[in-house]
Amino acid sequence: MKIGFLSVFYPFRGGIAQFNANLFREFEKKHEIKAWNFTRQYPEILFPGKSQFVAENDTADAIPSQRTLDTINPLTWYKTATAVKKFAPDVLFTRLWMPFFSPSLGTVAASVRKKGTKTIALLDNVLPHERRPGDHALIRYYLKRHDGFIVMTESVKSDLQTFLPNAKILLKPHPIYSHFGESVPIAKARTALGLPTDKKIILFFGFIRGYKGLDILIEAMKNLPEDYHLLIAGEVYGDYSPYENLIEKFKLNSRVHQFVEYIEDEKVPLLFSAADLCVLPYRSATQSGIAQIAWHYHLPLLVSQVGGLAEMVDEGETGLILDELNATALAKKIMLYYENNLKDQFSINMEKQRDQYSWPGFTDAMIDFVKKI
Repeated sequence: MKIGFLSVFYPFRGGIAQFNANLFREFEKKHEIKAWNFTRQYPEILFPGKSQFVAENDTADAIPSQRTLDTINPLTWYKTATAVKKFAPDVLFTRLWMPFFSPSLGTVAASVRKKGTKTIALLDNVLPHERRPGDHALIRYYLKRHDGFIVMTESVKSDLQTFLPNAKILLKPHPIYSHFGESVPIAKARTALGLPTDKKIILFFGFIRGYKGLDILIEAMKNLPEDYHLLIAGEVYGDYSPYENLIEKFKLNSRVHQFVEYIEDEKVPLLFSAADLCVLPYRSATQSGIAQIAWHYHLPLLVSQVGGLAEMVDEGETGLILDELNATALAKKIMLYYENNLKDQFSINMEKQRDQYSWPGFTDAMIDFVKKI
């Protein structure tokens, strides 16, 4: 099959670019594929992080792509559509994770669609975590310019059906991120990171944003014994001082280890190998790439019961699900995990189940879906 793929790729950084790189590499094994990329994703004023691009030491896969699309320059939307139409793919995949991208991606899809190319949208979210006026109109514009939709959780499927009740949908779980490398012995990982080797280490990983509930996890720490330590690793989007104030307020400085920075790829194996448990106490979620990194390292998960997050955990088998999102309930759930020595069995179960989240299985399902459209 001849495939066009319009989304974010190298040299942009982040989980979506990494996900797309994995898809591209699987597709190119059996199909002819060409990728189009952004010249600019976000204007700097709208980007909350320090950089949109990979770091020098990252092991990012340099996917070959044509950088043609500027989200705020409509002339490039038509330029990109012309390039895609010249390639004449059987299908064009686009990807939406924020309504901001709807005008540019939707316009290209509509133009290409008129030439007989099928347009398929891969949806990370339909409704954004942080909502703004006009979101629904933008989302509707994008969705109506696609023939079919790929979602990774029941939560996103349900959101999509509120806009398009009769939409053609493929539901396929998020594959496991395995490109960061293998795990290392726990003592070696902790020593390399300057962490105590004899404590219980709880990991909070990923971009730090308000909806991810780090404040709840910090507050939960005050209800846990002294040998429970929290490892925070990720770049902050916004103001980190409220978290620092909580750490100070609850006198947790000696028990909270902070890597508040963009995490380069080479450090990921150390962080996930050093921890006993990965906690995602999100207030809002659809799915999480962080969970799929944890799956690769067989690191059990404790997640909140929101959106599609709980779909990534088999309760009592590969992790735990938090029914009440508050600091007291979270602390009790963490204690239950450690007091019942659940890590080893959960890790074994994750290893046994990981094949259901393969990249070849995901891309094969995508192609079968396209053929049915």
